[in-house]
Amino acid sequence: MRVSRGMGRRTVGAAVAAGLLLSAAAACGGGDDDKGDGSKTSAGGTELKGVTVSVAAKWTGTEEANFRKVLKAFEKQTGATVQYASTGENTDAYLGPKLAAHNPPDVAILPQPGLMQQYAAKGQLKPLADDVVAEVSQNFSPYWKDLGSYQGKTYGVIAKAAYKSIIWYRPQAFSDAGVQPPAAWADLVKDAGTLQDSGTTPFTLAAGPQDSWTLTDWFENVYLSQAGPDNYDKLAKHEIKWTDPTVAKALQTLAEIWGKPQLLNGGVATATKTKFDESITQVFGQNKAAMAYGGDFAAANIATTKAKVGTDAKVFAFPKAGDTAPAVIGGDVAVAMKDGKGAQALMKFLASPEAGKVWAGLGGYLTPNKSVPPDAYSDPIAKQLIQQMQQAGDAARYDMSDLAPAAFGATPGAGEWEALRQFVSKPTDVKGTQAKLEAAAAKAFK
Repeated sequence: MRVSRGMGRRTVGAAVAAGLLLSAAAACGGGDDDKGDGSKTSAGGTELKGVTVSVAAKWTGTEEANFRKVLKAFEKQTGATVQYASTGENTDAYLGPKLAAHNPPDVAILPQPGLMQQYAAKGQLKPLADDVVAEVSQNFSPYWKDLGSYQGKTYGVIAKAAYKSIIWYRPQAFSDAGVQPPAAWADLVKDAGTLQDSGTTPFTLAAGPQDSWTLTDWFENVYLSQAGPDNYDKLAKHEIKWTDPTVAKALQTLAEIWGKPQLLNGGVATATKTKFDESITQVFGQNKAAMAYGGDFAAANIATTKAKVGTDAKVFAFPKAGDTAPAVIGGDVAVAMKDGKGAQALMKFLASPEAGKVWAGLGGYLTPNKSVPPDAYSDPIAKQLIQQMQQAGDAARYDMSDLAPAAFGATPGAGEWEALRQFVSKPTDVKGTQAKLEAAAAKAFK
């Protein structure tokens, strides 16, 4: 997902218009009764009165405004005072000097697990307290808890997520062609042909140099569906080489669409120059195609057109290309950078279903917190997506390119981005593409 790196790149403002998951509101967990007035909470009622907790995250605009409301709920429940600062899109550049000066914020929201592991390896994070770990274990599956862990210790909480296993479409275009949202990849390919025959170009494809992260998302959905969660985990860690037959199969599957220029708006020449926001506008602002890939965050781009999410713009689950229904998720990870009960209390709050319910009601939010029910979400698209995420259960996986070293998974014009971009131009070169992917991965992981 990308507007900067990881979740940031792909979600900046995005879910803002769609309204996505979490909510937050009350107790930080513990054994006190909640009177609803903030006098009794899991964090110890007014025990944190006089305590100031500093928080840094990349969010600005509507995302910041919503997060501040979540923090306000924490303040009301605990008596603490929270100070928020935006890191901008380059979180590491913001935090680096503060860490060097031994003056980081109490809590930081990081755009990817890899950055969390980087800081943990340097001893720059504080492990979560036992009661916070218990809250995480209760509300998140082992997979998501492990993403917030390093060398057996839990440091992070997935505070906010983006859902990437969907395709946006124009209902009118589907209706005119007489097709329904497909559930299987073979049906997607078939429907694309029907749309083409009816006079509507099926897809826009964002494969420009700065936006070919979308291609990694296409690959991840197909690979997870075909190869399964276990192989997905191995490839993400480079325990399986990119020359593996499972990778070849996924590329061959993608070529069933990418390898047919007539299915892409403007053909290959246009696709390899198209930016992500342009790909969305071409579908919903200019009616140049029927479908575009984009996670929940594409709602922000759709909001810049006259199309309305939920009526003129709808989503369907990324079609199964194998036995597994793909569920690829990105997310921001909350970590404690200082000792103190204020930092740990806020971490526990962010891991709680109460916090999730507040955020979900505000919109612009998604979470893998299984204790936040679908009816907590204020947006109908959000309810649809969270149900898909929860149905995926333990098969849901974090965005693979965001788990990889940045040189391989997050660099325009290099690594996975460029190898897949070149594959769009030459979709018959499966082995050559695999060789490029493996060479780049081997160098980056080394």
